[in-house]
Amino acid sequence: MKDAQGEPAYGRTNWRRFAVAVAVPTAAAGALVFGLANGAFAATFAVSGQSFKISADRLEGTGFAQYGDSVHKKNGDAIPVAVSGISSATLYNLCQSVKTPGVPITLTIRAGRDEAHPAKATNLLIGLDELSGEAEFTDINIGQDASTLELGGEDAHGEAGAFGQEAKHVTITGLRQTAVSTSAGTFTLTGLNMKVNWPGGGDGRPTECF
Repeated sequence: MKDAQGEPAYGRTNWRRFAVAVAVPTAAAGALVFGLANGAFAATFAVSGQSFKISADRLEGTGFAQYGDSVHKKNGDAIPVAVSGISSATLYNLCQSVKTPGVPITLTIRAGRDEAHPAKATNLLIGLDELSGEAEFTDINIGQDASTLELGGEDAHGEAGAFGQEAKHVTITGLRQTAVSTSAGTFTLTGLNMKVNWPGGGDGRPTECF
């Protein structure tokens, strides 16, 4: 199976597997696409609709929530997503990559490659459509009414009567994820490196996170 960009699909998340894999918090890294913030990042904004890839060797998150919802493009079209919220996250060897539509150019952003100085984020809100990795939850509630979720942050809750889940802590190793949106209150990217990759102009490094 391949994704919309023609790349192999790594374990697509479905609603039945929410309890196991949807620890999507790492999608957090997606916030890099929209910019870094030192204050409240609007939870609602018009998305481009283009997906981006995120990977991390490990994510440690405190306060996690997840539910189904949708994000919207400027023209009003809705994109169904699994929304994940996490109050605070620590990400080791974080990578984000996004392809430029129509041309063979990829932007990669890397941070937290030093084990002693990982990337950190607070109040993450991620809209994703695919996730793989090994996830472990602590004190998890599965099937909770999405409108009552509160561990993932002030904005991390859905509609009344909708399926939701939350946990006090989540650990994901070998994270690989595709997302269409991410917002964050703060994002600290230690050892930040951004690179534009194009044919013939690279240095042999992979042009995408995975």
